[in-house]
Amino acid sequence: MSIEKINQGDQLTQSMDLVYENIQRLKELFPEIVTEGKIDFAVLQEVLGNELEEGEEYYRFTWAGKTQARREAHKPSTGTLRPAKDESVNWDTTENLYIEGDNLEVLKLLQKSYAGKIKVISIDPPYNTGKDFVYKDNYKDNLKNYQQITGQIDSEGKKVTSNTETDGRYHSNWLNMIYPRLILARNLLREDGLIFINIDDNELENLIKIGKEVFGSENFIDVFSWAKTETPANLSKKSKKIIEYVICFQKKKDDLKFTGIKKESQSSNGLLNQTNKISELIFPSDIVLTSIQNGVIAKGMYGTDSYDVELIEDTEVKDGVFVKQVKLKAKFKWSQSYLDNEINNGTIIKIPTIRFSPSYEKLEYDAEVPPNLINSKVNVGTNENAGSDLVDLMGAKVFDFPKPVSLLKYLIQFIDDKNALILDFFSGSGTLANSVMELNLEDGGSRKFICVQLPEKIEIVSGMTDDEKKTKQNAIDFLIGLNKPTKLSEIGKERIRRARINIILENKEKAKDLDLGFKVFKLDSSNVKGWDGNPDELDNSLFDAQDNIKTDRTEEDVLFEILLKYGLDLTLPIEEKLIEGKKVFNVGVGALFICLADGITSKVAEGVGAWKQELQPEACRVIFKDTGFTDVEKTNSVQILKRFGITEVKSI
Repeated sequence: MSIEKINQGDQLTQSMDLVYENIQRLKELFPEIVTEGKIDFAVLQEVLGNELEEGEEYYRFTWAGKTQARREAHKPSTGTLRPAKDESVNWDTTENLYIEGDNLEVLKLLQKSYAGKIKVISIDPPYNTGKDFVYKDNYKDNLKNYQQITGQIDSEGKKVTSNTETDGRYHSNWLNMIYPRLILARNLLREDGLIFINIDDNELENLIKIGKEVFGSENFIDVFSWAKTETPANLSKKSKKIIEYVICFQKKKDDLKFTGIKKESQSSNGLLNQTNKISELIFPSDIVLTSIQNGVIAKGMYGTDSYDVELIEDTEVKDGVFVKQVKLKAKFKWSQSYLDNEINNGTIIKIPTIRFSPSYEKLEYDAEVPPNLINSKVNVGTNENAGSDLVDLMGAKVFDFPKPVSLLKYLIQFIDDKNALILDFFSGSGTLANSVMELNLEDGGSRKFICVQLPEKIEIVSGMTDDEKKTKQNAIDFLIGLNKPTKLSEIGKERIRRARINIILENKEKAKDLDLGFKVFKLDSSNVKGWDGNPDELDNSLFDAQDNIKTDRTEEDVLFEILLKYGLDLTLPIEEKLIEGKKVFNVGVGALFICLADGITSKVAEGVGAWKQELQPEACRVIFKDTGFTDVEKTNSVQILKRFGITEVKSI
């Protein structure tokens, strides 16, 4: 056994290769199509037979650039996410993530660790109004473009620009932005997961079509209309725009009922139904209420002009309660088991008068299916509500049309999962994170969030007066400090910090049990020279073979890249220990040991093996820095680890 060095092109140097994964699934489904390890397309055509569409005239949704956009979704990323502890809150304990970066690259990097784990995705992408930003991806080198737009390297090119209607590919540009991101988002969803996409009428029709292509027409749920304002601006001579839209898809549509608003007011209804057959119900003693105060009611026929009700045996009443069980025969709309269940759930049963017309009274009803009109009737606010709330929180107005926290809380509760992992890869002002924290406070949940936001510069809105521009700029400077760039991601992080403080101040006891922190990560090129997809870096590495790790990167940078590339959760517990003076990281209680030090000896391997024996993980892997030890020490270390049952040992 020897140590295998992880070189460029290895699956562990990049994000998930979706093309490779899909080919493997094809091979499993149709093993006969494999010839010498490759797909024989002619055989595949024979297997599929009549299911292939070969004609020219059939319905399909297409636009300029679609093929390239689809390919980009399946192209692996060699980038990484670097930890930023100093910008995080409760780094050691939190399971929430805030990621700065181009969401296309970030979604690729999350594939291995989070595929099939996200319960809810809620996004508010650019609406393509001509003023909003559109992410103009250069599919040749997205990471380089990201560094350009965030000012990490000099370039005259811009990746993020406005998308005006005079552009010949006005709609195509927007579709090429959203399409690959939705493909990657679908992979992250659980089988029962939901995605909510906010949009206005500019791209509503196209977004529904593209959603049906990505998620399947059969998994389309609805278009929810949200009353975004109570005082619409007079921007049109034909209509006032009150409504925006939330499109909903489920990854695999199921029969489970969505939950909307619960009725909390008392209501009463009769328990009789003229169209049903006569049946008998037994009402328990000491539970059923009546307007009769005391006495014995004789068995016999009672009822009304519309209903016949028979009391089967004499029944005593004391202080307005039947002290003996009540047996009635009538045309009931409930069965015995349903009645018993309702009583167990707190439903009050009343037989108010001698006429024996039984009724029930619920203090709380089951939640209704949510209507596809979202407004104040379901306790969801407007842009105006959200704007004033955000000004109160931040102390200044920075955003013109933020989404209300109440909207996201309402959507998240469509599914009853208090442990859901929730993603927003157009995080903006951080409304999703704020909503998750508040919702957990209200119902004792432990939902977690992942927010992704491009650190784009906040624009001073054109059309403002000089005084208005100055006021807004002063507000931004006040919020994030003059020593930081005016980036949207900085505002988002500050918003989450302030929402956290508010929750703690107003709910000290309940807040103790909540996860109100977040780990910050930032998109960057690989920490390992040999893994970098940038050809310039590869050329440079030929002249610098002494150390494969870039000089400006830390051991923790490399540690989290290994977690991503191995497909491990970024919030797994990580413990570090000095063994023979060398720092060793233990990830996931012994699932992975990493040592990136210089001067490693076999005694370090001995210590790692002993640590593994102490923890007894089901599986264990070890990664060293390749230049960290001599060939002799490398050989001895491998044999020692093998003695402890560790057979997967790699180097970088």
